[in-house]
Amino acid sequence: MLLIVGLGNPGSQYALNRHNIGFMAADAIHRRHGFSPWRSKFQALVSEGTLAGRKTLLMKPQTYMNESGRAVSEAARFHKIPNADIVVMHDELDLPAAKIRMKTGGGHGGHNGLRSISAHVGEDYRRLRLGIGHPGSKELVHGYVLHDFAKVDGEWINPLLDAIADNAALLADGKDSTFGNRLHRSLEPEKPAKPAKAKAEASANAQAKPSAGDRAVAASISPASPPAGGPFAAGLKRLFGVKDE
Repeated sequence: MLLIVGLGNPGSQYALNRHNIGFMAADAIHRRHGFSPWRSKFQALVSEGTLAGRKTLLMKPQTYMNESGRAVSEAARFHKIPNADIVVMHDELDLPAAKIRMKTGGGHGGHNGLRSISAHVGEDYRRLRLGIGHPGSKELVHGYVLHDFAKVDGEWINPLLDAIADNAALLADGKDSTFGNRLHRSLEPEKPAKPAKAKAEASANAQAKPSAGDRAVAASISPASPPAGGPFAAGLKRLFGVKDE
């Protein structure tokens, strides 16, 4: 069995915090791959499903971040899951926002969730490090990680969550490097069109310029404006059931 753990803090007040990006990633996998409904077990919310034909347990510890190891170790002992089959998804201050790294083993880097897990099961488990950037000084870290993502972060966080869900089967196959590369490519900015191609497209667009009558018809059937707050706010409200006040 594969155990995929998303780290975060329980409670709606923390749902959109930077520190909870691990929970967000677990929810993305849960939705995309038709896992069973979340239920309480092992001091966590857990859900069972399959990835690449392999039985997988998704987990969101409900012990608060600094006690995450209690939930992880309990599930690992019960199901006899070795550390090589434990993947922990967590926020990473030492990586710029939108950057990710896959690694196995290593220290906790001051992350209390990793500190707790390593104390309970050892350090040789797999980690998906999800960069959230650093506020600039150590004194600002606590407030930074426990603050909600900014709306502008939607330009990278929603595509990242989609890419994690799309490629999660690679984790079940043990293809961590391929998984990491796929995520990197999903966040690469689109390459600008070549000059010749851009010129040809501009010419074609000019030839297809609509008449005044066409513009009037288009205006009459144009969709409503997007919801306030941008795609990130709307997307997270949809994902986590956050209602407008």
